[in-house]
Amino acid sequence: MQNHNILKYTKAVLENMPIDWLNLTTHRLDIYNEKLAKTQFLDEFEILFKEDNFNSEALGELPTAYDYIRLGHPLSCILEWAIANLHGFKPEQVISFGSQTAPILSILRSNLLENKKTQILYSEELPQFFDADIIKKVYGYNFDLVKVDSPTAILEFNGSTIYISQQNDISHIESNANIDFHIHLHAHLGSILIVNGEQNDAYISDIQHVRRRETIAMTPSNCLVALKALTEHTSIKVQNSDIETNKAAVLSLIKNINGTTSQPLVGSSGLSIQYAIMMGLIDYSLENHKGKPIKFVVPPNCYGGTNDQARRVAACLANVEVVDLPVDGDNDMVQSLHTVLNKIAQDDAIPYIIAEIPTNPRVEVPDLQKLKEALSLERKTASGSIAVDPVFILDQTFCPNVQFLGEGEILSTMRAISYASGSKFPSGGKCTAGYVVGNAKVDAIMNKIDLHLTLCDNEATALQYEILSKQLPSMNQRIADAYKNTREFVNFIQDTLPEAKINFVSEELAAQGFTPSVFSLDLPTKGNTPEEKETYKRALNHRLINLMITEIPNESKYCVSYGQLKGCYWTIPATSTQGTTKEGDKDYIARVALSPDMDLEKHKAVFADFVSKI
Repeated sequence: MQNHNILKYTKAVLENMPIDWLNLTTHRLDIYNEKLAKTQFLDEFEILFKEDNFNSEALGELPTAYDYIRLGHPLSCILEWAIANLHGFKPEQVISFGSQTAPILSILRSNLLENKKTQILYSEELPQFFDADIIKKVYGYNFDLVKVDSPTAILEFNGSTIYISQQNDISHIESNANIDFHIHLHAHLGSILIVNGEQNDAYISDIQHVRRRETIAMTPSNCLVALKALTEHTSIKVQNSDIETNKAAVLSLIKNINGTTSQPLVGSSGLSIQYAIMMGLIDYSLENHKGKPIKFVVPPNCYGGTNDQARRVAACLANVEVVDLPVDGDNDMVQSLHTVLNKIAQDDAIPYIIAEIPTNPRVEVPDLQKLKEALSLERKTASGSIAVDPVFILDQTFCPNVQFLGEGEILSTMRAISYASGSKFPSGGKCTAGYVVGNAKVDAIMNKIDLHLTLCDNEATALQYEILSKQLPSMNQRIADAYKNTREFVNFIQDTLPEAKINFVSEELAAQGFTPSVFSLDLPTKGNTPEEKETYKRALNHRLINLMITEIPNESKYCVSYGQLKGCYWTIPATSTQGTTKEGDKDYIARVALSPDMDLEKHKAVFADFVSKI
């Protein structure tokens, strides 16, 4: 009876759910508690379930499940809740992935760090892109791979037992206490991982973190397909799509936008792409620079996902290390590069540099000619031999319209790669897909990145390709229009509150094509001690943001978003995008992102009102 009620209620929820559950990529931070991700949403969802309340308005008032759909969202939470309740698990023991490989890698990572044995058992076929040899050699993971006749015959094992099955029946789970982790592969949707037994609950947080950093949750559209199959007692239907047509269009558009000729790669998110870049470079190094240590050079205050992922990769591999690259404020990126690259050359190591241009959140652009010279300089090892030249990995999410890599461009003569998060301008906030392009010097490296994007099953989904094919043609015009609004708002703030410190590109840089639509705002402060001044400034940040989202609720959002089609988005990097960054490197300033379509005059009026009451 309980199972019937769960399925009946879930079906009613799907018929009445807010459309935002399917379409939004980011949600408001002011109604989101990161420490209660998923649980707060499900706690209140459970209350509605017990009341048999599936009213659209009630569903729309549920708290945010996750602030970003890469991490999870209402539909992934409900799918996991329904499967858990149907089979006697806790909702946190069921975790959906957009990838079929990532859940396996998540368990292998935990067991590597715990020095624990793993056996991977399967009775049908493994995904064709699962390559055990590469996973052992490049990722450093250890496991035994065994084909079994039946899951019922699986015996107790001194370590972790993963059982993988290919399934069209979303509701079926094999019952065997000797299986620690069930991983169900579901056609084009992704996979569902089930943590079996309380003795394995300690894995849940680490598995969630892999989903957060190296891949994505099963997408809302795919979760909807899975939920419909679950509630209608049908097998999962393969959706018809024009993926090949859309993919060809997207790859052509990306090459045109970037002025490059090599084939781009498109992943399920910016971090999915970045993970493929990192693992591809490690694989390339193992083949071409045997025995040399690998150094990933990363700004300590850059986007928290970049910082965290780089350190997570290094934690698993003895020959990989993260080196800090100070780039903002009093630090000059070019001078820091010289210092770091000279040291790496002396150590006869391999330098891979990940950097944002413009930087985030200070929106600074280095002297590009000097950057080129620093990257092109031939350096010597301590023994006098020529050092390995760097690969520059450029995150140009803030300015994806700038052509860095094409023939004759500033980064065309050294090994360079560029990538962007597609949830920003490329898709206008409609999907999470990200992409990477390379110049003519990195074809062999791009092949390795392609290999690892495929191995991790992190390529963009059919719907993501469709969205990008529709949104990319207008991207450069949207960037131009959003910059125009941003420049006007920045000029207004400078006139209205001249004591404020604003980080934004100069008119000269804008003339060179650097036209971001995000700026950071350091509000004036007061107090007798540095602590008092910092406390006052932080409170003032929140006061401004709260006023904006209260006075202009249809446009101003407390959100990490950027490059959206409409509205204005406010955040404090230290408490959002820099969540995993070391405390001393965090930026407690306001970051503001404007769109091409917003009521700029209203925003000016509200800001003027704020200034009048300081």
